[in-house]
Amino acid sequence: QVQLVESGGGLVQAGGSLRLSCAASGRSARRYAMGWFRQSPGKERDFVAAISWSGGSTDYADSWKGRFTISKDNAKNTLYLQMNSLKPEDTAVYYCAAGGLYTSRYVSSYDYWGQGAQVTVSS
Repeated sequence: QVQLVESGGGLVQAGGSLRLSCAASGRSARRYAMGWFRQSPGKERDFVAAISWSGGSTDYADSWKGRFTISKDNAKNTLYLQMNSLKPEDTAVYYCAAGGLYTSRYVSSYDYWGQGAQVTVSS
């Protein structure tokens, strides 16, 4: 089993930055690929970014490429999402997930999920 706990969400003005963290615990947590997804009320969970188990490969959805950066510190078992130039439309609950070895954009590829972190961007 792998447990994931997100932190770092909050309220920020448009143009500002936030960094989300996802602390992973449990056996072999560092051996998984990890990803960030987001979900707004009444909408499906959308892929944001993913990183392979080694950290050597990353993937981003076009909407966030260039503004968001995913990284992984295997020594600390922690996943990060640096979010810059935030826009009101970035407002959502952000979830981290772990599963498999390589990056994937699909919710079904991930076996473990955190509880989510609310990010609110005011205009």
